[in-house]
Amino acid sequence: MEAAMRSEEEMMHLILQVAKDDERVRAVYLNGSRTNPNAPKDRFQDYDVVYVVTDTKPYYEKHDWINHFGTVLYMQMPEYMDLLLEKEYTPQDTFGWLAIFTDGNRLDIHISSFDYADKDIRSDRLCRILLDKDGRYGDVPAESDADHYVKKPTADKYSCECNEFYWCLNNIGKGLARGELTYAMDMLYDVVRPCLSVMLGWKIGAENDWSVSVGKSDKYMNRYLTPEIWHRYLETVPSCEYETIKRATETMIDLFEETAKEVAEYLGTTYNQTSRCCKGIFYVGVGKTKISKDKQQWNHFTISI
Repeated sequence: MEAAMRSEEEMMHLILQVAKDDERVRAVYLNGSRTNPNAPKDRFQDYDVVYVVTDTKPYYEKHDWINHFGTVLYMQMPEYMDLLLEKEYTPQDTFGWLAIFTDGNRLDIHISSFDYADKDIRSDRLCRILLDKDGRYGDVPAESDADHYVKKPTADKYSCECNEFYWCLNNIGKGLARGELTYAMDMLYDVVRPCLSVMLGWKIGAENDWSVSVGKSDKYMNRYLTPEIWHRYLETVPSCEYETIKRATETMIDLFEETAKEVAEYLGTTYNQTSRCCKGIFYVGVGKTKISKDKQQWNHFTISI
């Protein structure tokens, strides 16, 4: 890598200068964490930059345009990869370079058409207009992360989330019973645990007047949860071993139930699933308990249509 990482001031000057020197560029805006007033600032933040251009073709046909910004260490071009993998390819709308340079700076740069950029800017209030040669974006408000606030769910959405959590628990137990640890892990981490994430997010939203964001991958969630709850949430990320998956699932069940009951109260709706039933479904899956006929009429979580 180069001796010194270019400063934010140097990078912003370069980003603007490239736009000013190119008549085909009519506007440039920044989005992502650098425009989020609630995101922590550090040297690992990307520069998420979009150049609004009269025609994208001269740019996506010349991949080395990225070299205007420095010497590339390595990069990815998502839209070009779509072309190589025979996926939908629409470079006339937008085309990007995700690059880390030899000084350590990372730029995620896109060139976009007017139509694409107009929709992008209007759909995300984290956009900051850096240059607007034609006055096209004079009415764009100051950046805010409000579009990313936790949204208050309807009673039906809450009910469906609970149903998804409890219904899919049996897959974890089934995977453990069969010794299919990777399957059990996938069910835990990709299917069931996201329901817990959503429920904790709703708890946080309700306790903060639905005016906060927990961030991508829950990265800001620890700001709003007690240390005890946050630690329990982290315990739901196990290694791929029978006992650790089982313990993580038990923790997840207890934490979900506690949180779901709180959220139900906040929403003024009904939580109608018992911990005993929930654990019973899981433990039957791992062969730790049997269900007698008189206990088979469990209090299943139902959805009213």
